[in-house]
Amino acid sequence: MDPMTLWKISWAIGALVVVIVAVLLLLIIAAARSIDKRANEIWIAGKQIAANTVSIWMLQKTNAVAGDILTTAKGIAAGAGAIDAKLSDLAGGGR
Repeated sequence: MDPMTLWKISWAIGALVVVIVAVLLLLIIAAARSIDKRANEIWIAGKQIAANTVSIWMLQKTNAVAGDILTTAKGIAAGAGAIDAKLSDLAGGGR
């Protein structure tokens, strides 16, 4: 083989290697973008889950306060009932 033929073959092989490397690099970039997109979607979903469940830890305290309110309301209702009964007695006994 003469030197010019070897030069052309070497140049063609080098060009082929560059093209293959470029294609592989583009595939790696596409895979990285896909991973980044999926990771961002997971991050958003995680933030939404956290936002939706942030107040669950407060439910026990809320239930305790609601129980206290109910107990107080029952006491007020009993007191109002006693007042109503006394007023009824006074109104009926005054005739």
